Amino acid sequence: MRGGTVLVTGSTGGIGKETARGLVALGARLLLVGRDPARARQAADELGAGGGRVEAIAADVTRLDEAAKVAAWAASRCDRLDVLVNNVGASPPRRTLTADGVEVTFAAHVLAPFTLTHLLLPLLGGRVVNITGGIPGGPIDPGNLQAERRYLGWTFSQYNHTKTMLMAMSLRFAEKVAGSGVTVNVAYPGHGHTPMNRAMTMAGFPYVYRPLVPLLRVAAPRLFGDLAKPARSSVYLASSAEVDGVNGAYFSMKCRRTAWPAGALDPHGQDAVWALCERLSGAVV
Repeated sequence: MRGGTVLVTGSTGGIGKETARGLVALGARLLLVGRDPARARQAADELGAGGGRVEAIAADVTRLDEAAKVAAWAASRCDRLDVLVNNVGASPPRRTLTADGVEVTFAAHVLAPFTLTHLLLPLLGGRVVNITGGIPGGPIDPGNLQAERRYLGWTFSQYNHTKTMLMAMSLRFAEKVAGSGVTVNVAYPGHGHTPMNRAMTMAGFPYVYRPLVPLLRVAAPRLFGDLAKPARSSVYLASSAEVDGVNGAYFSMKCRRTAWPAGALDPHGQDAVWALCERLSGAVV
Protein backbone atom coordinates (compact mmCIF):
# COMPACT_ATOMS: atom_id res chain seq x y z
CA MET A 1 0.00 0.00 0.00
CA ARG A 2 2.94 2.36 0.43
CA GLY A 3 2.40 5.33 -1.85
CA GLY A 4 -1.09 4.23 -2.94
CA THR A 5 -4.10 6.52 -2.59
CA VAL A 6 -7.21 5.22 -0.86
CA LEU A 7 -10.63 6.83 -0.41
CA VAL A 8 -12.78 5.53 2.45
CA THR A 9 -16.35 6.70 2.99
CA GLY A 10 -17.84 6.80 6.46
CA SER A 11 -14.34 6.98 7.90
CA THR A 12 -14.79 9.38 10.81
CA GLY A 13 -15.80 6.59 13.20
CA GLY A 14 -16.51 2.92 13.64
CA ILE A 15 -15.25 0.27 11.25
CA GLY A 16 -14.56 2.84 8.53
CA LYS A 17 -12.18 4.77 10.75
CA GLU A 18 -10.36 1.60 11.80
CA THR A 19 -10.09 0.55 8.16
CA ALA A 20 -8.60 3.94 7.38
CA ARG A 21 -6.24 3.65 10.34
CA GLY A 22 -5.03 0.26 9.17
CA LEU A 23 -4.39 1.47 5.63
CA VAL A 24 -2.54 4.59 6.78
CA ALA A 25 -0.35 2.34 8.95
CA LEU A 26 0.53 0.41 5.77
CA GLY A 27 1.72 3.64 4.13
CA ALA A 28 -1.34 4.58 2.10
CA ARG A 29 -2.34 8.15 1.41
CA LEU A 30 -5.88 8.53 2.74
CA LEU A 31 -8.78 10.56 1.40
CA LEU A 32 -11.26 10.53 4.26
CA VAL A 33 -15.00 11.19 3.84
CA GLY A 34 -17.46 11.90 6.64
CA ARG A 35 -20.70 13.82 7.00
CA ASP A 36 -19.75 16.06 9.92
CA PRO A 37 -17.06 18.70 9.21
CA ALA A 38 -15.73 18.76 12.79
CA ARG A 39 -15.49 14.96 13.02
CA ALA A 40 -13.82 14.84 9.59
CA ARG A 41 -11.15 17.32 10.69
CA GLN A 42 -10.61 15.50 13.99
CA ALA A 43 -10.30 12.12 12.28
CA ALA A 44 -7.84 13.51 9.75
CA ASP A 45 -5.73 15.05 12.50
CA GLU A 46 -5.79 11.83 14.53
CA LEU A 47 -5.00 9.46 11.68
CA GLY A 48 -2.30 11.72 10.30
CA ALA A 49 -0.65 12.39 13.66
CA GLY A 50 2.06 9.80 13.11
CA GLY A 51 3.15 11.34 9.83
CA GLY A 52 0.55 9.73 7.59
CA ARG A 53 -0.83 11.64 4.62
CA VAL A 54 -4.50 12.21 5.36
CA GLU A 55 -6.94 14.66 3.76
CA ALA A 56 -10.62 14.99 4.60
CA ILE A 57 -13.81 16.24 3.04
CA ALA A 58 -17.19 16.66 4.73
CA ALA A 59 -19.92 15.18 2.54
CA ASP A 60 -23.01 13.01 2.80
CA VAL A 61 -22.55 10.51 -0.02
CA THR A 62 -26.13 9.29 0.32
CA ARG A 63 -27.01 12.49 -1.57
CA LEU A 64 -26.27 12.50 -5.27
CA ASP A 65 -24.88 16.04 -5.37
CA GLU A 66 -22.61 15.28 -2.42
CA ALA A 67 -21.33 12.09 -4.03
CA ALA A 68 -20.51 14.13 -7.12
CA LYS A 69 -18.72 16.66 -4.91
CA VAL A 70 -16.57 13.89 -3.41
CA ALA A 71 -15.67 12.55 -6.86
CA ALA A 72 -14.66 16.02 -8.07
CA TRP A 73 -12.64 16.60 -4.89
CA ALA A 74 -10.81 13.30 -5.31
CA ALA A 75 -10.00 14.14 -8.93
CA SER A 76 -8.51 17.44 -7.77
CA ARG A 77 -6.28 15.60 -5.26
CA CYS A 78 -4.89 12.73 -7.33
CA ASP A 79 -4.42 11.41 -10.84
CA ARG A 80 -5.01 7.82 -9.76
CA LEU A 81 -7.09 6.26 -7.02
CA ASP A 82 -5.77 2.84 -6.06
CA VAL A 83 -8.58 1.77 -3.71
CA LEU A 84 -12.14 2.88 -3.02
CA VAL A 85 -13.69 1.51 0.18
CA ASN A 86 -17.46 2.01 0.23
CA ASN A 87 -18.10 1.75 3.96
CA VAL A 88 -20.74 4.35 4.78
CA GLY A 89 -23.75 2.94 6.63
CA ALA A 90 -27.08 3.96 8.11
CA SER A 91 -29.69 2.30 10.29
CA PRO A 92 -32.61 4.58 11.17
CA PRO A 93 -35.39 2.96 13.24
CA ARG A 94 -38.05 3.68 10.64
CA ARG A 95 -38.36 4.38 6.93
CA THR A 96 -36.72 7.72 6.20
CA LEU A 97 -35.95 9.50 2.94
CA THR A 98 -32.89 11.46 1.85
CA ALA A 99 -33.09 14.93 0.31
CA ASP A 100 -33.27 13.14 -3.07
CA GLY A 101 -36.34 11.18 -1.95
CA VAL A 102 -34.44 7.87 -1.66
CA GLU A 103 -34.90 5.52 1.29
CA VAL A 104 -31.91 6.09 3.57
CA THR A 105 -30.54 2.57 4.00
CA PHE A 106 -30.84 1.89 0.27
CA ALA A 107 -29.10 5.21 -0.41
CA ALA A 108 -26.25 4.45 2.01
CA HIS A 109 -25.64 0.78 1.27
CA VAL A 110 -26.51 0.46 -2.41
CA LEU A 111 -26.95 3.74 -4.29
CA ALA A 112 -23.95 5.54 -2.77
CA PRO A 113 -21.46 2.74 -3.63
CA PHE A 114 -23.00 2.41 -7.11
CA THR A 115 -22.86 6.15 -7.79
CA LEU A 116 -19.47 6.89 -6.28
CA THR A 117 -17.83 3.93 -8.01
CA HIS A 118 -19.21 5.04 -11.36
CA LEU A 119 -18.09 8.62 -10.82
CA LEU A 120 -14.59 7.56 -9.77
CA LEU A 121 -14.02 4.97 -12.52
CA PRO A 122 -11.90 7.40 -14.60
CA LEU A 123 -9.51 7.65 -11.62
CA LEU A 124 -9.66 4.07 -10.41
CA GLY A 125 -6.68 1.94 -11.21
CA GLY A 126 -7.22 -0.81 -8.69
CA ARG A 127 -9.70 -2.08 -6.16
CA VAL A 128 -13.23 -1.35 -5.03
CA VAL A 129 -14.08 -2.83 -1.65
CA ASN A 130 -17.74 -2.80 -0.63
CA ILE A 131 -18.60 -3.48 3.00
CA THR A 132 -21.63 -5.58 3.81
CA GLY A 133 -22.76 -6.32 7.36
CA GLY A 134 -25.64 -7.27 9.61
CA ILE A 135 -27.19 -10.58 8.58
CA PRO A 136 -27.24 -10.45 4.78
CA GLY A 137 -28.32 -13.26 2.53
CA GLY A 138 -32.10 -13.29 2.50
CA PRO A 139 -34.01 -13.00 -0.78
CA ILE A 140 -34.18 -9.66 -2.57
CA ASP A 141 -37.75 -8.43 -2.97
CA PRO A 142 -37.95 -6.38 -6.20
CA GLY A 143 -41.24 -4.87 -5.00
CA ASN A 144 -39.73 -3.63 -1.75
CA LEU A 145 -36.29 -2.32 -2.70
CA GLN A 146 -36.87 0.98 -0.91
CA ALA A 147 -39.03 -0.52 1.84
CA GLU A 148 -42.15 0.72 0.10
CA ARG A 149 -44.18 -2.12 1.65
CA ARG A 150 -42.14 -3.19 4.68
CA TYR A 151 -39.25 -1.74 6.66
CA LEU A 152 -39.23 -4.09 9.66
CA GLY A 153 -40.95 -7.37 10.45
CA TRP A 154 -40.60 -10.34 12.75
CA THR A 155 -37.22 -11.27 11.31
CA PHE A 156 -36.98 -8.92 8.32
CA SER A 157 -35.10 -5.63 8.38
CA GLN A 158 -34.44 -3.24 5.52
CA TYR A 159 -30.88 -2.91 6.83
CA ASN A 160 -30.15 -6.58 6.11
CA HIS A 161 -32.16 -6.41 2.89
CA THR A 162 -30.02 -3.57 1.55
CA LYS A 163 -26.81 -5.33 2.55
CA THR A 164 -27.87 -8.27 0.37
CA MET A 165 -28.70 -5.80 -2.39
CA LEU A 166 -25.20 -4.32 -2.04
CA MET A 167 -23.77 -7.77 -2.64
CA ALA A 168 -25.98 -8.31 -5.71
CA MET A 169 -25.01 -4.91 -7.11
CA SER A 170 -21.32 -5.64 -6.45
CA LEU A 171 -21.50 -8.90 -8.38
CA ARG A 172 -23.06 -7.16 -11.36
CA PHE A 173 -20.48 -4.34 -11.15
CA ALA A 174 -17.66 -6.90 -11.06
CA GLU A 175 -18.98 -8.42 -14.27
CA LYS A 176 -19.05 -5.04 -15.99
CA VAL A 177 -15.48 -4.05 -15.07
CA ALA A 178 -13.93 -7.48 -15.67
CA GLY A 179 -10.67 -7.17 -17.61
CA SER A 180 -10.39 -3.41 -17.08
CA GLY A 181 -7.85 -3.53 -14.27
CA VAL A 182 -10.50 -2.54 -11.72
CA THR A 183 -11.80 -5.19 -9.32
CA VAL A 184 -14.94 -5.15 -7.18
CA ASN A 185 -15.13 -7.37 -4.10
CA VAL A 186 -17.17 -7.49 -0.89
CA ALA A 187 -15.94 -7.81 2.69
CA TYR A 188 -18.00 -9.02 5.62
CA PRO A 189 -16.70 -7.38 8.81
CA GLY A 190 -18.58 -9.28 11.46
CA HIS A 191 -20.13 -7.38 14.34
CA GLY A 192 -18.67 -4.29 15.97
CA HIS A 193 -19.74 -2.05 18.82
CA THR A 194 -19.80 0.95 16.51
CA PRO A 195 -21.33 4.39 17.10
CA MET A 196 -24.13 3.46 14.70
CA ASN A 197 -24.93 0.26 16.60
CA ARG A 198 -24.75 2.03 19.96
CA ALA A 199 -27.28 4.58 18.70
CA MET A 200 -29.82 1.96 17.60
CA THR A 201 -33.00 2.01 19.64
CA MET A 202 -35.23 -0.96 20.40
CA ALA A 203 -37.53 0.20 17.59
CA GLY A 204 -34.78 -0.46 15.05
CA PHE A 205 -34.65 -4.21 15.66
CA PRO A 206 -36.93 -6.85 14.07
CA TYR A 207 -39.56 -7.94 16.58
CA VAL A 208 -38.16 -11.40 17.31
CA TYR A 209 -34.78 -9.97 18.34
CA ARG A 210 -36.04 -7.28 20.68
CA PRO A 211 -36.03 -9.44 23.85
CA LEU A 212 -32.29 -9.94 23.30
CA VAL A 213 -31.47 -6.24 23.06
CA PRO A 214 -30.85 -5.61 26.80
CA LEU A 215 -28.40 -8.53 26.88
CA LEU A 216 -26.74 -7.23 23.74
CA ARG A 217 -26.30 -3.80 25.31
CA VAL A 218 -24.35 -5.39 28.15
CA ALA A 219 -22.33 -7.90 26.13
CA ALA A 220 -21.50 -5.88 23.02
CA PRO A 221 -18.81 -3.61 24.52
CA ARG A 222 -16.96 -6.65 25.83
CA LEU A 223 -17.43 -8.92 22.82
CA PHE A 224 -17.28 -6.42 19.96
CA GLY A 225 -15.53 -3.38 21.40
CA ASP A 226 -12.24 -3.82 19.53
CA LEU A 227 -13.12 -2.34 16.13
CA ALA A 228 -9.76 -3.27 14.63
CA LYS A 229 -11.10 -6.84 14.38
CA PRO A 230 -14.09 -6.13 12.10
CA ALA A 231 -11.85 -3.83 10.02
CA ARG A 232 -9.47 -6.68 9.19
CA SER A 233 -11.40 -7.97 6.18
CA SER A 234 -11.67 -4.55 4.54
CA VAL A 235 -7.99 -3.75 5.16
CA TYR A 236 -7.08 -7.16 3.73
CA LEU A 237 -9.13 -6.71 0.56
CA ALA A 238 -7.78 -3.19 0.09
CA SER A 239 -4.11 -4.04 0.59
CA SER A 240 -3.16 -7.71 0.34
CA ALA A 241 -1.13 -8.95 -2.61
CA GLU A 242 -2.99 -12.26 -2.20
CA VAL A 243 -6.08 -10.73 -3.84
CA ASP A 244 -4.32 -9.08 -6.78
CA GLY A 245 -6.60 -9.57 -9.78
CA VAL A 246 -9.38 -11.21 -7.75
CA ASN A 247 -12.73 -9.87 -8.93
CA GLY A 248 -16.31 -10.59 -7.93
CA ALA A 249 -15.44 -12.36 -4.68
CA TYR A 250 -16.90 -12.34 -1.18
CA PHE A 251 -14.60 -12.52 1.83
CA SER A 252 -15.54 -13.43 5.39
CA MET A 253 -14.55 -11.67 8.60
CA LYS A 254 -11.61 -14.09 8.73
CA CYS A 255 -10.34 -12.77 5.38
CA ARG A 256 -11.25 -16.00 3.61
CA ARG A 257 -13.03 -16.26 0.31
CA THR A 258 -16.48 -17.64 0.93
CA ALA A 259 -19.63 -18.53 -1.00
CA TRP A 260 -22.08 -15.82 -1.95
CA PRO A 261 -25.53 -16.14 -0.38
CA ALA A 262 -28.30 -17.23 -2.70
CA GLY A 263 -30.08 -13.88 -2.42
CA ALA A 264 -27.11 -12.04 -3.92
CA LEU A 265 -26.81 -14.53 -6.80
CA ASP A 266 -30.42 -14.24 -7.96
CA PRO A 267 -30.26 -12.66 -11.45
CA HIS A 268 -33.76 -11.17 -11.14
CA GLY A 269 -32.76 -9.45 -7.92
CA GLN A 270 -29.54 -8.21 -9.51
CA ASP A 271 -31.48 -6.84 -12.48
CA ALA A 272 -33.96 -5.02 -10.26
CA VAL A 273 -31.30 -3.46 -8.04
CA TRP A 274 -29.11 -2.40 -10.97
CA ALA A 275 -32.03 -0.86 -12.85
CA LEU A 276 -33.15 1.14 -9.81
CA CYS A 277 -29.60 2.40 -9.19
CA GLU A 278 -29.29 3.47 -12.82
CA ARG A 279 -32.59 5.32 -12.66
CA LEU A 280 -31.93 7.06 -9.34
CA SER A 281 -28.33 8.04 -10.14
CA GLY A 282 -29.07 9.22 -13.66
CA ALA A 283 -28.69 12.90 -12.76
CA VAL A 284 -24.98 12.50 -11.95
CA VAL A 285 -23.75 9.23 -13.49
